[in-house]
Amino acid sequence: MIDLVDKLVKYKDLSEEEFLYLLDNQNDFSEKLFKESRKITNKYFKNKIFVRGLLEISNICKNNCYYCGIRRDNKNVKRYRMSKENILKSVQFASDLGFKTFVLQGGEDPYFTDEILVDIIKNIKKISPNSAITLSIGEREYNSYKILKESGADRFLLRHEAASNELYKKLHPEEMSLSNRKKSLKYLKELKYQTGAGFMVGAPYQENKDLVKDLKFLKNLNPEMIGIGPFISQHDTVFSKEKNGSVDLTIYLLSILRIMFPNANLPATTALATLSENGRVRGIEVGANVFMPNISPDFAKENYNLYDNKLYTNMECAENLETLKSNFKKIGYEIVMDKGDFVQVD
Repeated sequence: MIDLVDKLVKYKDLSEEEFLYLLDNQNDFSEKLFKESRKITNKYFKNKIFVRGLLEISNICKNNCYYCGIRRDNKNVKRYRMSKENILKSVQFASDLGFKTFVLQGGEDPYFTDEILVDIIKNIKKISPNSAITLSIGEREYNSYKILKESGADRFLLRHEAASNELYKKLHPEEMSLSNRKKSLKYLKELKYQTGAGFMVGAPYQENKDLVKDLKFLKNLNPEMIGIGPFISQHDTVFSKEKNGSVDLTIYLLSILRIMFPNANLPATTALATLSENGRVRGIEVGANVFMPNISPDFAKENYNLYDNKLYTNMECAENLETLKSNFKKIGYEIVMDKGDFVQVD
């Protein structure tokens, strides 16, 4: 019988039963899995780590996701919304440092209408004409995505969070639906955004069979970017007492995703670094090729708390770029400041 790792490398996919076996027996496959994902990463990216400037534009959100620290019903959050002037000032700062990709992330804040976002996007392109703009601002209508794309947005991150409908319902209030989330991702793909999806690892109620559904959903969607990170509880949420997700399982899944999507952009997330001092390095060693230093003003960094103990100082900050480059160089990797577009290969 063909080894499951060999089969995954060959076909970039497995049956649900095979994926489940792979997840249920990590100790049996991890060594070979990591070896293969490292080989694939080296083939497509060498030792390059693409850097994106992360700008957290608002912690105001109309949604009430049970796991999220900036959920609508959390009255203990110090709310903020960045002005256009602050956003452009932050972009100018990052552009001067050499950044070529800017990620505008925020809660689903109704203030940011198409008109306001189009104005911001066009002004960012004036500051840095050859840059890439990534939006991560949630579910919108098709025409909204279309308008933003036509104004200059290049990429869109929208984590699906859970591809199992049963699990999605346990993590979100009734007014939110997995079908609508999937519809939004479908719109983004149709509009030719470089599209990012992803999920939490170790979310409350999550089982390996749910993670299998995530892997199969991503295979069908075929996104250009995939962001995963361990679930981390937040003290003002429904799940404040739940245990955090596993760093080891997150690393294992990153390795699987690198084999499934050889040329996709996979970030080494802040959540990984928050739970483990060497979590980000471990993620990079098995296939992550993107790192997003924070270019937000201090008031935003301090209050955009999706989960507890989020890192937002030292290596998370764009101000420390030179130290960051030096640290990555010590472990054999090179920080690359260009756009790092997704490139389709056979």
